[in-house]
Amino acid sequence: MNPHAAPPDAGRTYSIRTYGCQMNVHDSERLAGLLEAQGYVRAGDAADPPDLVVFNTCAVRENADNRLYGNLGHLYPAKVANPEMQIAVGGCLAQKDRATIVERAPWVDVVFGTHNLAALPVLLERARHNREAQVEIVDALQKFPSDLPTRRESPFSAWVSVSVGCDNTCTFCIVPSLRGAETDRRPGDVLAEIEALVASGVVEVTLLGQNVNSYGRSFGDRHAFGKLLRACGGIDGLERVRFTSPHPRDFTDDVIEAMAETPNVMPQLHMPMQSGSDTVLKRMRRSYRQERYLSIIGSVRAAMPEAAITTDIIVGFPGETEADFDRTLDVVRAARFASAFTFQYSKRPGTPAADMDDQIPKSVVQERYERLIALQEEVGGAAARALVGREVEVLVNATDGRKDGATGRVSGRARDGRLVHVAAGAATVAPGDVVTSTITYAAPHHLVADAGISAHRRWRGAEAASPPAPRPLLTIGTRPT
Repeated sequence: MNPHAAPPDAGRTYSIRTYGCQMNVHDSERLAGLLEAQGYVRAGDAADPPDLVVFNTCAVRENADNRLYGNLGHLYPAKVANPEMQIAVGGCLAQKDRATIVERAPWVDVVFGTHNLAALPVLLERARHNREAQVEIVDALQKFPSDLPTRRESPFSAWVSVSVGCDNTCTFCIVPSLRGAETDRRPGDVLAEIEALVASGVVEVTLLGQNVNSYGRSFGDRHAFGKLLRACGGIDGLERVRFTSPHPRDFTDDVIEAMAETPNVMPQLHMPMQSGSDTVLKRMRRSYRQERYLSIIGSVRAAMPEAAITTDIIVGFPGETEADFDRTLDVVRAARFASAFTFQYSKRPGTPAADMDDQIPKSVVQERYERLIALQEEVGGAAARALVGREVEVLVNATDGRKDGATGRVSGRARDGRLVHVAAGAATVAPGDVVTSTITYAAPHHLVADAGISAHRRWRGAEAASPPAPRPLLTIGTRPT
């Protein structure tokens, strides 16, 4: 074999279309890394379809299957016109539906699951060679996604997975059956990945897990997540650490203390509530109640008064009464969420909730949903307006960070995760830079800082060079790292 030969798929173009949660985004970055290691080139904005389209799917969001098959249908004419074009479907919906995808869309070339991302290049080659669809779904994790090559969307911000899978049994969720039981990475592996990222210019990481604060269960240390946060505080050059999503059941005081006492852990908490009614929470099989949830919020606010707290809420879960819904509104008022991801309940095949009695009529769900949105807009708007006049430090991001020609503003995230539009004036501000300004206007979903930039720190990515120096081993759990 010629070591200097071009990779087998050199020059083929690809596009990845991602649906769902942050874990799917993380997986898509790994899939892109795998493909580019094989010689694929990311497709640009050309009108012609790429040589390969990968759908990384979600089975949780409403109408996920309709969206997938609709998009597959749109690609059918391109596939007919160019039989050498390939289409692959992966992710949670692929794990759930398996061969059904090829039955409904016979022009799909590859179906792979959540546990065998690394198999994609081989399956694509096999499909071309055999001239038939390849369906490979495995039921146990083959290779931790973070061990795979990656092509990150941002050079200064990165996702870092600490675990995969989930041990919870929420009645509305199908994720445990698709992602499997929780599997935790060793702390030393997580920290080594973060250090390598920082050495490459990354200044912000978000720790990911389906239930991120139960991290450590696999190796017997219930305080492992708090220790991991503190260890992140010792990594030179790492400016911002975030995490998502924690479960109230596993939220311990040591995590709150670690957040408050570790300067680079951001004052931001996204903690799904789902419902404010104890009765509904019991039907959801969520192992906490309203009082426990609010006590966590109170402890976080006591330790970090400036923290922005966000949540997930489901409206219209089977059996939800008007009194149950009122309890949810009560919690929204008490918790003063900065924002909330709100969902109207809809059946997910394969979940216990889909077969429950007392499904709520769509019209009732819609009316409650609109009331919830109105209240959260009021609460979130009030919390935002309280920030007017305060100085804010913003990490300008690549998605929103380009200067707006009409306003002269750049956009990014404050330390608490809020979206901020900053008037740059004559300054040349690039994604990855950190700018400081004063809030002059607030809306429920964004802040505006038109007071001028008082401080400006360039992204140090261009200066990133050598790997980090060795660090002492961190002891977390019952076995050495």
